[in-house]
Amino acid sequence: MLNNSIQVQGLQKSYKNLPVLQGVDFDVKKGSVFALLGSNGAGKTTIVKILTTLLKQDGGTATVNGFDVAVKPDDVRRSISLTGQFAAVDEILTGRENLIMIARLRHLKDPNHVADELLNRFSLTEAADRAVATYSGGMRRRLDIAMSLVGKPQVIFLDEPTTGLDPEGRIEVWKIVKELANNGTTVFLTTQYLEEAEQLADQIAILHEGKIIANGTLADLKKMFPPAKVEYVEKQPTLEEIFLAIIGKKEMK
Repeated sequence: MLNNSIQVQGLQKSYKNLPVLQGVDFDVKKGSVFALLGSNGAGKTTIVKILTTLLKQDGGTATVNGFDVAVKPDDVRRSISLTGQFAAVDEILTGRENLIMIARLRHLKDPNHVADELLNRFSLTEAADRAVATYSGGMRRRLDIAMSLVGKPQVIFLDEPTTGLDPEGRIEVWKIVKELANNGTTVFLTTQYLEEAEQLADQIAILHEGKIIANGTLADLKKMFPPAKVEYVEKQPTLEEIFLAIIGKKEMK
């Protein structure tokens, strides 16, 4: 039985003469939330594009759900879903019409029933027959993620899913991510919000200068941080402090 939904070994990618990925290695366990952290331009979206078959790597291997992304891209696409940084919804259509359209594109038997189930699950039933142009940012993102779940993909890629959302919208998305993982879906999350990874991730990897420089649970990463300062109370480091310390260590070498 497949324990890892995603396996990446020695992944390399350059744009012209600029190396972006320089031998990236990691595994993602089935049914877990994996957070990939990195500064802007670190290569997070490049990794997502390779794993979702939108881009070919220059070297190394990557498998998703047991399928090699370079050899069996169609099988990979059938078993995954991708939600990008900006909600890919049709604003002229209603929420219901957006979901029905995707269900038809995926050749599902009862598109109306699929739409109703997802509208209910994502608390969008009341707004179902309104044009998406009238939705708030949080509602659009909920609809976007609902659309990505049509057909029940085994792995969902969320590339900076809360970019541009207010705190309330972000919390809504966090709730959905936790629910997905609880129901057995593997979630691959890229984020620049470190609090987001701290709240959601079972496993956190830090991408810096084209390589994974730290990988493990939050507890594992805390062990890499200098001992807690003792003032009046022992202060535990935040993930942001850990992230900056780990990158700083690497730069000083």
